[in-house]
Amino acid sequence: MRVIAALADLKLVARVAVSLNVTQPAVSKQITELEKIVGAPIVTRDRNRLYLTPIGGRLADYAKQALNQLDRAAFDIEAMASGVSGSVSIGVVSSVAPTLLPGSIAIFKRSTPQANVTVLEGHFVELFPHLEAGAIDLLIARIWQPQELAGIEQMPLFSEPVLVVAGRHHPLAQKHDLTWADVTAFPWILPQANSVARRAVDALFAANGLTAPSNTIASMSLTLNLELLRVMSALGLMPQQLAQAQAARGELVILPLDTQGLLSEARCFWRTDQVTQNSTLSLFLKCLQQTTAEMKSIPFG
Repeated sequence: MRVIAALADLKLVARVAVSLNVTQPAVSKQITELEKIVGAPIVTRDRNRLYLTPIGGRLADYAKQALNQLDRAAFDIEAMASGVSGSVSIGVVSSVAPTLLPGSIAIFKRSTPQANVTVLEGHFVELFPHLEAGAIDLLIARIWQPQELAGIEQMPLFSEPVLVVAGRHHPLAQKHDLTWADVTAFPWILPQANSVARRAVDALFAANGLTAPSNTIASMSLTLNLELLRVMSALGLMPQQLAQAQAARGELVILPLDTQGLLSEARCFWRTDQVTQNSTLSLFLKCLQQTTAEMKSIPFG
């Protein structure tokens, strides 16, 4: 399983061999044995690179998910054996909370039922002083322009595209041949003026030969934004996984507009040296990494 999972990412037998600490002939043998078991080719060769066939790609997806389950089992056993207890307090922005926290908290509580979790939701600028003051142990936020912060450690969790969304009754909801010029006449829900996120959005409009919308609502509240999309003909931007989840519930539609590589990155932040002093925080960080790994193993789109 580890061979096919690594091959999906690395594509070179030599790199797979190094990553798994085995020989190249051993990797080639594993591929041949897998093809015999499956009864069909799982790779195609182009010079010195290997590319997964559709069957190989599906097998790699299942392999990654199975490996994640095995890693989770090992993680749970280690956590239960360590007897970690105590508490961890988490500050989180609303656009990350429903995507990342439920899975992380579920793993954490299963691994250490006696530990307590406290969650405080807000904006990064509101939560960061709480982190510096020690009122919260961990801050999880979406960052548009990462930078070093004195006395603070940080870890990237995942990046995903930002999509244009609208309420399901919006006049553009059923149109399939949209251009950016079609959306300028509507109100837009956008990040705060002069923020890094807002400047990135303004640059997106400029790249399409348009001025940024003037009819705007500046809001980073997920609950409010969803309600605004429902009751008025507004448009907004939303990270891919969150947008897909809301669209699957029938809450909104994703408009077919190219956002040209506009990405939203989720990161977590904690005070320097806290991980070595707080075993509960250390465990929760591992839960975050486990959840992130599982999210990456699920095909989206």
